[in-house]
Amino acid sequence: MSQRWQKVDAFLQDVFFVTGNRFKLAEVEAVLGKMRHVDLDLPEVQELDSRKVVIAKAQAALQQGYSPVLIEDTSLSLTALNGLPGPLIKWFLKALGGEGVYQMGLSRNDCQAEVRTIFGLALGPQTLIYGEGVVPGKVVPPRGRGFGWDAIFQPEGSDMTMGEMTPEQKSSFSMRVRALQDLRVQLERFHASIARDDD
Repeated sequence: MSQRWQKVDAFLQDVFFVTGNRFKLAEVEAVLGKMRHVDLDLPEVQELDSRKVVIAKAQAALQQGYSPVLIEDTSLSLTALNGLPGPLIKWFLKALGGEGVYQMGLSRNDCQAEVRTIFGLALGPQTLIYGEGVVPGKVVPPRGRGFGWDAIFQPEGSDMTMGEMTPEQKSSFSMRVRALQDLRVQLERFHASIARDDD
């Protein structure tokens, strides 16, 4: 392992990951290693741009004294609805359930969808590093278990929904894992640029 990667790993141990979801925490720590976490009641900004959602939550966490802080936002977007529900999927599921979200796509004769995770690592009020992961697929009638929209999303290349998969199977299709891998790369680039500036 390079010295730069060691610095990144050491840095990540001091980051606060904001979540109350043990499944998300386990997935994050499987990629980034053990880190601090905190369950905060942060504002749910009603916004279709996931980055704006992440920025608002990061600013709120920083104001509560948590720094550096890692924020995550995951969305499910239907092609037929021009990206809706997107980051609002939590509220669509609450109002309509998984079957209702599937019926929205079915009513437009297009169930194509994608799931997207954006992580924002706030090093301070003006410095955010992003990692992003996208998985294409389609919405289907609910099958299996899991949390959120797992039971209605079938990723491209699989005949199972996320809710039917074992944790190992799910990780190979996980937009969260892809976003975390991207975040590590972006963080390494950030550290490398600082090192160059210090030379």
